[in-house]
Amino acid sequence: MAKIVFAMNVSLDGYVDHDAFAPGQKLFRHWIEQTRAQTGSIYGRVLYEVMRYWDEDDPQWTADLRDFALAWRALPKWVVSRSLKSVGPNATLIRGDVEAAIRDLKAKHAGEIDIGGPALAHSLGEMGLVDEYRLYVRPVVLGRGKPFFAGPRPPLRLVANELIGEDAMRLTYVPA
Repeated sequence: MAKIVFAMNVSLDGYVDHDAFAPGQKLFRHWIEQTRAQTGSIYGRVLYEVMRYWDEDDPQWTADLRDFALAWRALPKWVVSRSLKSVGPNATLIRGDVEAAIRDLKAKHAGEIDIGGPALAHSLGEMGLVDEYRLYVRPVVLGRGKPFFAGPRPPLRLVANELIGEDAMRLTYVPA
């Protein structure tokens, strides 16, 4: 059975914003390896459309950016959307009963399936489908933005912490 994980970079004050702060080289390499190791990713429409950037090569990319793009392209993706009519390569559209679809994914796969985005993670968490939360806390204060937790969560229990790269502390929590 697959484990559903929500993992993102987060500011000290609890916000996620891919434009506001970028990972250093060691943390970015960590994300590449995490992506390679995943069974797949679940996205909502908005973040999926942002991530489609990685579908097309850019001649100005560094080797690390190319590595991430290749890992992302190889990753099966499931996209939860009522408005999209189709999705790109290696992606499957989920409509209708999201809870049943995600439970089916968990039952049919092994390994880790990542959730892309706080709103989707909140919805799946309310359904009892999120097995683990990984906060990559970075020494940045944004004072605004999209919070990592899009709403109240039941109690969580810290199960691990680890320094990743030059300045990110990964805090791993599971539902208590």
